[in-house]
Amino acid sequence: ERLPGSGVDLSRFVPSEKPTHEVDLPPVFLLVARMLWDKGVGEYIEAAREVRKRFPDVRFQLLGSVDVANPSAISRDQVNAWVDEGVVEYSGHTDDVRPWLAQADCVVLPSYREGVPRTLLEAGAMARPIVTTDAPGCRDTVIDGETGWLCEPANARDLTEKLFKILALSPSERMDMGQRGRVFIETNFDEKLVLQRYLDLVSELVAV
Repeated sequence: ERLPGSGVDLSRFVPSEKPTHEVDLPPVFLLVARMLWDKGVGEYIEAAREVRKRFPDVRFQLLGSVDVANPSAISRDQVNAWVDEGVVEYSGHTDDVRPWLAQADCVVLPSYREGVPRTLLEAGAMARPIVTTDAPGCRDTVIDGETGWLCEPANARDLTEKLFKILALSPSERMDMGQRGRVFIETNFDEKLVLQRYLDLVSELVAV
């Protein structure tokens, strides 16, 4: 049996509606991850450029550590260049992602490979639509077309098309999609349920 990651604390990550004065503002896309190429950050930037050609007011945000010790690390200079270009906002690292998830309209993670990404579980728990890749781990967090969309890994064009799908939704439709995501996370990734599955499996192994 494959266990669904470590789950998410549903009492800490709760649905959060955007403030009324922000509902009619341009949509915000958010990527939460260490700044690594294999997290799909490059594809996210390419998609942001394409989207902003048609919708120049749409905001794209990056949140996560830069200059990490990893062969796939993206340099701070590169991130700064994207910021200077005006294609993305970089907000550094945080120990509490909830305020950032709350102000986002959609959470994006175009990663090439993952376990079950905690950031996507947290986004779903806060009723945010998700766009991620049809890769193991990532695909487990989304019902394609119902709670978000899946795109091909390392395919900026396909990612762009999925972001346009999000933008084609009204704010209320995005909210409905996010609420379906919350139900999906409650059913499959509640931390309490996941921990019980681990305990049950350990008991079975001990019994053997």
